[in-house]
Amino acid sequence: MTELEEKGKAAKAASKKLASLPTEVKNRAILGIADALGARQNEILAANSQDYNESEASGMSAAMLDRLMLNPSRLEGIANDVRTVAALADPVGEVIEKRTLPNGLHLSKKRVPLGVIGAIYESRPNVTVDISVLCLKSGNAVILRGGKEALRSNLALAKVVQEAAYKAGVPQGSVQIIESTDRALVDYMLKMKGTIDLIIPRGGTGLIKSVAENAAMPVVTGGIGVCHTYVDKNADLNKAVAIAYNAKVQRPTVCNALDTLLVHTEIAPRYLPLIAQEWAKASVEMHCDKRALTILKPITSLKLVPAKADDWGKEFLALIAAIKVVDSLDEALEHIEHYGSGHSEAIVTEDKSAAARFLNEVDAACVYANASTRFTDGSQFGLGAEIGISTQKFHARGPMALRELTSYKWLIVGDGHVRP
Repeated sequence: MTELEEKGKAAKAASKKLASLPTEVKNRAILGIADALGARQNEILAANSQDYNESEASGMSAAMLDRLMLNPSRLEGIANDVRTVAALADPVGEVIEKRTLPNGLHLSKKRVPLGVIGAIYESRPNVTVDISVLCLKSGNAVILRGGKEALRSNLALAKVVQEAAYKAGVPQGSVQIIESTDRALVDYMLKMKGTIDLIIPRGGTGLIKSVAENAAMPVVTGGIGVCHTYVDKNADLNKAVAIAYNAKVQRPTVCNALDTLLVHTEIAPRYLPLIAQEWAKASVEMHCDKRALTILKPITSLKLVPAKADDWGKEFLALIAAIKVVDSLDEALEHIEHYGSGHSEAIVTEDKSAAARFLNEVDAACVYANASTRFTDGSQFGLGAEIGISTQKFHARGPMALRELTSYKWLIVGDGHVRP
């Protein structure tokens, strides 16, 4: 039996015990993990520093380096998200609905864990903690496989999680991490149907596509965010500037950051100079269509580039934004339908009917009116940490938190009932 098979067997055995583990034990473990992240900060940051320096020397992009980096503030944020999960209601055992049939049978629909979750992810070491904690709270075992660029960080974090969880009474084997960077192990992991109940990939397009095409078990995909903000002709200029600035600049390397700004032609001459000059202060490069370029060219301080066809539908993950002037809400909706990834889309408008139409017609996991797309996040939604943002429609959509890591079963209680 290979090491991976042994980990799978241990995780499967642990999942049976986890399914009925008392909530107080799970919460004690989760709070212990949060405390341990602070107590062992130096150990974790030292491992992360090695990963970061090695990746920087190898020429890793700024966006990937940002995702890889841990610092005291980020580690504290991770710990706070962990504590939030402990405070959330335990989904396991929740009765979703119940009824009594005319024949006297009592039916109830009860929430249950999925079993064993396989997580394959790149760069972000925080995922090691987020996924582990969410799986523990939802009664699932987890097998982690992070990217080689974050190996030391992931191993350090997994060790902290395992030791704190097992000390609190969580079954041994509940949290497993694959220590080898051998790519063949990922291929093998994707074939472990019967051991792993669900695979969740987090990373770039290549990883997600590969997992979706090769996994023998169900996969929840997402995380690729081509996010639009549409500034309607009836938008409040101050709100529109603040929202687009936040969506692009606050953290440009993440999936819920703005990629394309769509602006109604009637408001474009007044709005575009305002947002462009604010973006310029943050060194945002603007890829403009012809009409946007005509409006902005007189402002010499801007970093303007004529937009190319492949700028539409691109996830920049950098201080770059595409800008397009549109003639109507209809055109904005058509553009988003064609180029959007189903992640997060926003409209800025004071017209309630336009906002309602946008909210109803845009087909995305998260659709906003007068708010930044940067809110698409489990912690911002009050869900605690998240496993990722699902852009598919089956099983889970949007931030994947506790309930999205459960299924349900029907319980039927009779009194000698037989079907006529």
